[in-house]
Amino acid sequence: MKRSALAIVVVCAGCTAKPPPNGATDAEIAALDAVSLESRLASGELSAERVASVFLARIETLNAGPKLRAIIEVNPDALAIARDLDKRRAAAGPVGPLHGLPVVIKANIDTGDAMATSAGSVALARHKAAADAPIVARLRAAGAVVLGKTNLSEWANFRSTRSTSGWSSLGGQTRNPYVLDRTPCGSSSGSAVAVAAGLAPLAIGTETDGSIVCPSAMNGVVGIKPTLGLLSGRGIVPIARSQDTAGPIARNVRDAALLLRAIEQPDARPADRVWRISSRAPANPDARSGARPLAGLRLGVVRDYFGAGHDRELDAAFGRWLEQLGALGAELVDPVETGLGSTVESAELVVLLHEFHVQIDEYLRDVRDGPHSLDELIAFDIAHADVAMSIFGQDLFVSAQRTEGLDAPAYRDALASLARFRERVATTFASQRLAALVAPVTGPAWRIDTETGDRAGTPSSSAIAAVSGYPSVAVPAELLHELPVGIAFVGMPWTEPELTDMASAFEAARGVFPPPRYLATIGE
Repeated sequence: MKRSALAIVVVCAGCTAKPPPNGATDAEIAALDAVSLESRLASGELSAERVASVFLARIETLNAGPKLRAIIEVNPDALAIARDLDKRRAAAGPVGPLHGLPVVIKANIDTGDAMATSAGSVALARHKAAADAPIVARLRAAGAVVLGKTNLSEWANFRSTRSTSGWSSLGGQTRNPYVLDRTPCGSSSGSAVAVAAGLAPLAIGTETDGSIVCPSAMNGVVGIKPTLGLLSGRGIVPIARSQDTAGPIARNVRDAALLLRAIEQPDARPADRVWRISSRAPANPDARSGARPLAGLRLGVVRDYFGAGHDRELDAAFGRWLEQLGALGAELVDPVETGLGSTVESAELVVLLHEFHVQIDEYLRDVRDGPHSLDELIAFDIAHADVAMSIFGQDLFVSAQRTEGLDAPAYRDALASLARFRERVATTFASQRLAALVAPVTGPAWRIDTETGDRAGTPSSSAIAAVSGYPSVAVPAELLHELPVGIAFVGMPWTEPELTDMASAFEAARGVFPPPRYLATIGE
């Protein structure tokens, strides 16, 4: 297949780029991963202002050029922030581990600046938060330059059962940079696409169930869904706090770990689960050297994820990934049963609907320019249906509106059902002495279809970590017909250090991941 004719600089995802020479070109700077960029900033080879200007220029070119629509709003103060960070470094050294590194943030996260926290909705287009969310405050304290807000599946994909991932009434349709007519998945679509296309080296997404790991897998980047509670959830437009969490998206595991460490809540991680390695160095030696970095680790192979067995090519690819893990020294326990099924799926939806009604009312109460309750939000969408509901409706909003609060028997029964699932997963880990579970994140990206919405029945393993509150690391594994697919490493709570070690070993053995080619389309 011929390469796209677009004159676009490709970015090497999952590899460490060579250092640019003095007087580096914009393309050389954009090709650096976050850890390499930080090293050049620390040495004085690059300034924060130069780096920020390079990525802002790429946003202007690529966000509109192939119509990626990954960025919903650019921070007008980004260059001024970068210049100030250069002055502060010159005067007193770095302020933190992200000094001068550009980061983009999902548009459902509060920033107390000139940018809106819109959740992608025209209803909140003018909503300016009064203060930074705690994770944004930690980003700034670590020295990050917030370049802008990323597009998302509107309301974090919790408005309709017939939604189109990556679409918002405010930002339009985000597109997969590998094949432009394919879904970027959601809801953190813009965050994943921004990293994949080199619009920023680092991004923050949010997840309730799959919204970090699915777009990461489908766009060939690394995403970490952390242990529930590791990051502060304040200042994030909610779906359900029993599952909501923010998390990092980056080009490789090392970069994602660097970002996660910078935004963790102080003292949230137990003392026996601290990060043991420096984010400046690879977590594992090059697997091709003959080292067996996963020796002694028992990995549970999940075969009962949603849609398992429906995609023969994905099944065959998963088999190849398991062979690679075995070659790295892992002992595979195949299969293990997680207990996923329709009962868990149904109970999860009941919980999300009940919590959303209560918690979105709490969030909207403080909005200064926009709806102040779910009732007002539904009325706004009806009044502005030509824009707000031009593609799909708001049946989930209406279902949430009909719930009867967090004391309702239906909610309590659903919580009990999910608690039984969590107990089963914990028992599986303990009885099988597992270091992690492994599964495909999801299948290849489907063609965007605004008439029927997202494709039903697509394989997905995200509910295991989402419902249990456990951490999950999604790593690109290979291309299937030009489309990225990835593997998930799911661990017990607070095991992000161990999971990123495993993921780094797999990443090193996999080798350089093919960058996006911005193809217009491919055959089914």
